[in-house]
Amino acid sequence: MSEYHYLVAGLPDIVFDGAKCPYTVARFKEEVYPSLSSADARTVDLILLAQDNENILKLLRNGGEAAIGACGCCSREQLLAVIEAARCGDAPVKGVPLYLHRFAEEYLAQETQENIVWENRLSACYYDYALKCSNSFAAGWFAFNLNVNNILVAFSARKYKMSVHDAVIGDNEVAEALRTSAARDFGLAGALDYFEALQRISENGRLQERERQLDDMRWRWLDDNSVFCYFTVERLFVFLQKLIILERWAQLDAEKGMEKYNSMIETLKGGMDLQAAGVQ
Repeated sequence: MSEYHYLVAGLPDIVFDGAKCPYTVARFKEEVYPSLSSADARTVDLILLAQDNENILKLLRNGGEAAIGACGCCSREQLLAVIEAARCGDAPVKGVPLYLHRFAEEYLAQETQENIVWENRLSACYYDYALKCSNSFAAGWFAFNLNVNNILVAFSARKYKMSVHDAVIGDNEVAEALRTSAARDFGLAGALDYFEALQRISENGRLQERERQLDDMRWRWLDDNSVFCYFTVERLFVFLQKLIILERWAQLDAEKGMEKYNSMIETLKGGMDLQAAGVQ
């Protein structure tokens, strides 16, 4: 197992308190990623592939010139090659996870069908791939997130009298319980120590507050399960995942700030229009 003493020692301490982080995912890719062993890079890839999932969907839906994120594992050219190979029935592109090729094939064959939630279909492929990771910490992280997402989806489906079976993805024991149990707690309250906390969070009607509570739960999972990971890839995995959480909130806060700014400008313009019309 590789250890990364100087890399870990050089990383800043980060906390989930709303403060701006002095580090970025792009910087991590530039400074840390090249020093990883090939096996450890594949483990970290699992986090970055979430960006590739978003990117390939945008390219499939909007064409090759669509704006895409820059912090995935695959370049635009690689993803376009995946789509072209899927369209032409060619062999999968080397160096790109096979699930992306298979998803592109399925999308292109059924894109005219209106009842398919492609985000869910791609997420199912992604989790199936990630859960097969040989790194037990990374596999545990993705199992935790799959369970959290499925439980929240199941609560919402029940609330709005929709099919829980169709909303849940994956094939683990939690997914099976959510699909088949008629119990109020799906028979999971005693099996998962975070079930009741999720239930309380799901009942919070304030969307942004609920999202913060969920990310706080994810942050604590990362901390609690990496206590004895000091200079291994798991410590770098945790750092990168936390960076992504912080960058997401920085973007949301910036968007919220811009909305407030635009609202203020519209209010001022309305006042000036009234003054010009002689209304006090």
